[in-house]
Amino acid sequence: MMVAQAAKLISSATSTPISMEIMLADALDAEPALMSVRGVTHYYGDRCGCRSIDLDLWPGEVLAIVGESGSGKSTLLNLLAGRFPPSAGTIHYRDAEGVRHNINCLSEAVRRRLLRTEWGFVHQNPRDGLRMRVSAGGNIGERLMACGNRHYGKLRGSALDWLSRVEIAADRIDDRPSAYSGGMQQRLQIARNLVSSPRLVFMDEPTGGLDVSVQAKLLDLLRQLVRQLNLSVLLVTHDLVVARLLAHRMIVMRRGEIVETGLSDQVLDDPQHAYTQLLVSSILQG
Repeated sequence: MMVAQAAKLISSATSTPISMEIMLADALDAEPALMSVRGVTHYYGDRCGCRSIDLDLWPGEVLAIVGESGSGKSTLLNLLAGRFPPSAGTIHYRDAEGVRHNINCLSEAVRRRLLRTEWGFVHQNPRDGLRMRVSAGGNIGERLMACGNRHYGKLRGSALDWLSRVEIAADRIDDRPSAYSGGMQQRLQIARNLVSSPRLVFMDEPTGGLDVSVQAKLLDLLRQLVRQLNLSVLLVTHDLVVARLLAHRMIVMRRGEIVETGLSDQVLDDPQHAYTQLLVSSILQG
């Protein structure tokens, strides 16, 4: 059963936030979690970035991490992506072969393999995720080459296919990303990440800094690609509208801790924690 279908069934069956993760797992026929996080804490010197984080991510699920600036959501995303180790706790990832990896203890070779093949990372600023002096086609083909593909015709064909998927004209394939608008750069970054068919994509404010009309178009594209490719996504956003549109579940963070978790519609329609209620009311007032 797909996560979205399971989420819908659970939403109609219960309104108890405490049992959400357990019931979702049951609805997914107890399929092993793609990523499991237990007791993760991280300090920047004496300052706490996040504290005692527990969560599971299931195959095909989009999980949003929401909260205001400084809540710890970006710190958590970078920890889950293995960009730096936690001060305490464990992060386990189950790869395509069913091997369970401790992210804290990955060798550099395994980490690079996962980054090339099974993971993607979409930055808020697309310039951080693109090679600006390489053509659009080269940006897409480079990831395929890192996976062992060397046939020029196939590389260019894949690049053209993905430019089409993210609605960039084929005649722009040889243009550098610096010649693209911000929205086109973000779509190119998405194509670069998804061309290798990753299982898990980390997204850090993917619609941040874009005009409202551009945001709407990008959100529609992301919804289509996530559904078509059955991606698992860890999405960081401060925008609850983005979270509702893209995510099956969400966790709400404040001062480095999770204060609420549950199905997205349930958290936003019936927030239990005072901080979540404040976030939701700020949108309604806006």
